[in-house]
Amino acid sequence: MIQRVGVIGGGQLAWMMAFSAKRLGIDLIVQTPHANDPAVSVATEVILAPVADAQATSALAQKCDVITFENEFVDLEALFHLKKQGVRFAPSLEALEPLLDKYHQREFIASIGLPVPRFTALVEPTQPLDFTFPVVLKARRHGYDGQGTFIINSLDELSNTYNQLKSVPLLIEEFIPYTQELAVIAARSNTGEVVVYPVVETQQKNQVCHRVIIPAQVSLLIQSQIEDLSRHLLNELQAVGVFGIELFLTSDNKILVNEIAPRTHNSGHYTLDACNISQFEMQLRSVTDLPLGTTDLNCDGAVMVNLLGYEYADHDYAQKRHQLESIKNAHVHWYGKTESRPGRKLGHVTVLAHGNQANYSELLKIADTIESLWYS
Repeated sequence: MIQRVGVIGGGQLAWMMAFSAKRLGIDLIVQTPHANDPAVSVATEVILAPVADAQATSALAQKCDVITFENEFVDLEALFHLKKQGVRFAPSLEALEPLLDKYHQREFIASIGLPVPRFTALVEPTQPLDFTFPVVLKARRHGYDGQGTFIINSLDELSNTYNQLKSVPLLIEEFIPYTQELAVIAARSNTGEVVVYPVVETQQKNQVCHRVIIPAQVSLLIQSQIEDLSRHLLNELQAVGVFGIELFLTSDNKILVNEIAPRTHNSGHYTLDACNISQFEMQLRSVTDLPLGTTDLNCDGAVMVNLLGYEYADHDYAQKRHQLESIKNAHVHWYGKTESRPGRKLGHVTVLAHGNQANYSELLKIADTIESLWYS
């Protein structure tokens, strides 16, 4: 059994993975730039260095048997040199390569027969477009939590945003008037075993996820189609690890793939409490060649709400967290960050539901209660 796993990145995803590592008897060694990053306090060992520092990753490789990822901000070309020296990465660098640039990701998804919004690379704001406003403009690299994504309503707005972003490579695509935003976590092992978690609904504001409703209120056909496309995607990539897949459901019941994250994902945080095997344990199982196990829920339904910063402050919000913990069947996860700023993910709350409480309207009421306590 592989017992030493390296993680590039030391944020809350690696922090949550560390607790699963301890349960599995796995040493987690983290490469992260800041001594106050969440995973530093719980990792077996830490290398303080930028995520894209390949020399630090080489030192990380000396301490572990396999290296996995918490984010996509890596220097892939430099990592390929380490692979030639025998360093093992999971997912493989070949699986990451078509996904890190969002334009290349779109091309890859379309090339394997999965539906995506119409898209093109934006070279200049005056180029002819084959779709009408509004459109979606995205930075091709390094965008997350709504950063680098813009809803554009006019040619003037497109030109102004383009000029503000200066030399950032951009992707432009049609705006999809979806009825629901959906997501799913899927994992694949080195033997080709694929498991898929329940399909969930994500509710976003300003391109940032605020809530996740588990499971999504969709038909069995839609669930089956999403499971099938997840398996197809991971098999085409020959991926090893956990992947987060974001999707649109249109008014005519068509599914479009929005984005793919080659790692654990915010839409899967509910699995820590609502499933017997969380996405973080599943990531470790897949990269250490352990059997993947079940993705079943241990409840009838659940809601997960992100605790986002709403002010600039240095605060632990202990009183508010105590109020949240008093909600029946609530599980509060606080990432230990010392600095709050608007939009920053400071923690999340998952509430498990059983019986009648698990219906959609009741889950929305629970989410409203959490947000009213947190943002009051």
